[in-house]
Amino acid sequence: MKRVIVTGGNRGIGKQISKELSELGYEVILTARSEEKGKAAAEEINADFMQLDVSDVKSISAFATKYSEKYGSLDVLINNAGIFQDKDKSAHDPDFNMIRKTLDTNLLGAWQLIIELLPALKTSNDPRVINISSGLGAMNEMGANYPGYRLSKVGMNAMTKMLHAELGHEININSMCPGWVRTDMGGQEAHRSLEQGAEAAIWLVTEKDIPNGKFLRDKQVIDW
Repeated sequence: MKRVIVTGGNRGIGKQISKELSELGYEVILTARSEEKGKAAAEEINADFMQLDVSDVKSISAFATKYSEKYGSLDVLINNAGIFQDKDKSAHDPDFNMIRKTLDTNLLGAWQLIIELLPALKTSNDPRVINISSGLGAMNEMGANYPGYRLSKVGMNAMTKMLHAELGHEININSMCPGWVRTDMGGQEAHRSLEQGAEAAIWLVTEKDIPNGKFLRDKQVIDW
């Protein structure tokens, strides 16, 4: 049985990914900042739960140590946890404290978690990392507003490329855009369902032959 960590798995796309993988027979370790919400979600979808705050460097290190002691090996890491707090801000009128918090959570937290879990991933015969990014972080689609969120996803895409350049011969690592999905973050006007938002991530976990070091949407490689 393959083992998968899904960060931010207590709601939205993360919960949907966790649910579908659990139903497919994967051993899912769902993480969340809130122990109460995380445990409830994990119980509902038959997953294991471990507390993790990806904005806290000490929490990430403690999580990696506890994970390695309890489980040892890891096949797939899905960096889904993230925040989107600057919907009303612009690049010419930024809230720098909000931007720093967003970068710590969406980019640096995911990056540190990958590094901390590299030893566990390298024990797998098919290790994979899936970074849940966004089209808002694609340079060719770059536009106005949401400066912190956009920058965090640009950074996630760059981090994906760097790690692939260094470790692509050992680990499969991709970024993906789930599209505009009806979640607490995406809002109810979004045109994609949770199932549609999770589809590419499920494919990247389950398909035998997948791209490596790419940015994807709808199971297709897209421009950075």
